[in-house]
Amino acid sequence: MTFRLVPLTESDLSRCAELEARLFRGDDPWRESAFRAELAAGHLYLAARRGAEQDEVPGPAGLIGYAGLAVVGRAPDFEAEVHTIAVDPDYQGGGVGTALLRALLRRADEVSATTFLEVRTDNRQAITLYERHGFEVVGLRKRYYQPSGADAYTMRRPAQPPQRNAAAGSDLGSDAGSDEETVR
Repeated sequence: MTFRLVPLTESDLSRCAELEARLFRGDDPWRESAFRAELAAGHLYLAARRGAEQDEVPGPAGLIGYAGLAVVGRAPDFEAEVHTIAVDPDYQGGGVGTALLRALLRRADEVSATTFLEVRTDNRQAITLYERHGFEVVGLRKRYYQPSGADAYTMRRPAQPPQRNAAAGSDLGSDAGSDEETVR
């Protein structure tokens, strides 16, 4: 499967909210307004779109995943927070989540930021993905997800020097500074 990572736009927000409702049933999924606020705050948000540039599926149907990262603090003590990462269930297992995560981590590595995230303790697939990318469990947040009351792990990935990141991301088909990339 071929897909592209591109900046998330206003026109993607209804599809993001639709996927949130599907993926995070039983909790409080983000609405369009939450995504709009994240974009307005200037955080990095990416969309995974089906197809390469020349045959990309247009409109909301083409969006198969999304991810967002906020970088906070001041140099040299930046921290990054993965705010969300989600992949349409029909496309899970095809490398979309891995590509999105790597793109977020490249941005964190550009400023040598330690990266944090929360993940449901029962989401083994996501935990394994994060561990493969250098995250470790550093805490437990009881009843973090509402209204289900599900627990979350807080995971941390130590800051990485930018040079290491450029080499690690080279298999994605783009340079580390690009906002768009095609993944096969």
